[in-house]
Amino acid sequence: MMKIYGPDNNELMQITSLEQEGGKLVMKGKVFGSMPLTAKLTPQEARNALKLLNFKLAIFLLTFLFRK
Repeated sequence: MMKIYGPDNNELMQITSLEQEGGKLVMKGKVFGSMPLTAKLTPQEARNALKLLNFKLAIFLLTFLFRK
């Protein structure tokens, strides 16, 4: 399970599974600990997210998993 937190460190979303549905990435979980949610990420939206990256942020993401 993966958790996403808001600016006040309260839990916003729990992601319980990642699945493939055709050409989309499907995330299933709960918002605010109780409301079920299924979110779909399309390839175009993933490309749009990559456009938000700059060099410094790309380096940070490459080392992110190895940080404490």
